[in-house]
Amino acid sequence: MTKSTTPATIRPIAPGDMAAWRPLWRAYLAFYKTERPETVYETSFARLIDPEIRDYAGFLAERGGQAVGLVHYITHRHGWRVEDVVYLQDLYVDPSARGTSTGRALIEAVYAAADAAGTPSVYWLTQMGNATARRLYDQIADQTDFIKYQRVAS
Repeated sequence: MTKSTTPATIRPIAPGDMAAWRPLWRAYLAFYKTERPETVYETSFARLIDPEIRDYAGFLAERGGQAVGLVHYITHRHGWRVEDVVYLQDLYVDPSARGTSTGRALIEAVYAAADAAGTPSVYWLTQMGNATARRLYDQIADQTDFIKYQRVAS
């Protein structure tokens, strides 16, 4: 079976998207071997669609009327810059749509939103062993030398 060459449509996540968004985000979390309580799904989605919340947003990718990808991003202050920066927090493309430039289109949508908001610095993290995603990331971003540390849960 060949993958469709029709580009995905990228659009902001909207109030009626919960049923399309939820399975994609669950699959993303499963990739990272985690799941969240129901309240996290509900709260995250509510934040994504709340017009009063301007620092957390996201896009869905659709192909043939089906949601095939998502991206969430957070805008925040930065001590080294006057303007805010954008953290691309979650990016997921359904396996059926991988290799179709959908991931690139989702990242570029975040780039465009950041540029429009005057926050052109966009960054994200991934696991070292995420070779598939890193092939794309190496084409559209610069890898840094930073290593992430996280507080030990008590």
